[in-house]
Amino acid sequence: MIHAKAGWRALAGTIVLLTSLAAFQRPFREFPGNEYNDFPLPRDWQDKSEWTFARLMYPPSPYGRRGFRGRYNGDWTQGRSSWTTDYPRSDRHFSEAMRRLTRVHSRSVEQPVNLDEGDAYDWPFLYGVEVGHWQLTDAQAKAMREFLDRGGFFMCDDFHGVQEWEIFAESMRRVFPDRQIVDIENGDTIFHTIYDLDDKFQVPGWSPWSRGHQTSENGGVDPKWRGIYDDKGRLVVAICHNMDLGDSWEHADNPQYPEKFSALGIRIGINYVVYSMTH
Repeated sequence: MIHAKAGWRALAGTIVLLTSLAAFQRPFREFPGNEYNDFPLPRDWQDKSEWTFARLMYPPSPYGRRGFRGRYNGDWTQGRSSWTTDYPRSDRHFSEAMRRLTRVHSRSVEQPVNLDEGDAYDWPFLYGVEVGHWQLTDAQAKAMREFLDRGGFFMCDDFHGVQEWEIFAESMRRVFPDRQIVDIENGDTIFHTIYDLDDKFQVPGWSPWSRGHQTSENGGVDPKWRGIYDDKGRLVVAICHNMDLGDSWEHADNPQYPEKFSALGIRIGINYVVYSMTH
């Protein structure tokens, strides 16, 4: 349970706000993914809801170790780019977990969000995958800063090692040139909103795990839970480095992927969502 009544009051107020925003939100849209192009739509995909999993669309860096720009034909706005990794299976599995494990009325399908289109404010929780391969433009960095300063929350995940960290940090420094990335302490509220997450461990991607039960990749041995706080002490960016929570959601129904990884990955995600709605 959430520890403070104030948290529930804040959540109730946020839900009212999100419900009012739903009338103005861009309709659901879907793009070709890296791995999935015919993932079935849930029967209730058109239903209105209080919360939606919003996935950040972004231009890929030309310096990523896998050369995404050439591999995916260059036009990131049309899908088949690094931002579509695990999409949409990961998003829909996590949305289903939100529906089952919380009382937050969650939409059963995700929403891709392009910062250039100016509607990020309609989707207060934003998730970015493989941000070790992104390269935000100056306009996108400015839009991300405004989104966060207005009360938005950004979670990023699935990037590993020193090179991908530097690629990620270059864009994030342009979003927040005046704020430091710091480690999130174990006692931080974000780890104790719904679940008490005192015993966290590295959550691996499916590929390294399937190749010999490896939990790290690209030299990223030590999992890092990091973030950026605003002037009031609210966490506005949650950074999951050297881990792959997206795969833990994507493979939650894969009997060859250990349940303990999906269980932790889902709990971390749920805590982050509820924190974003109550702080």
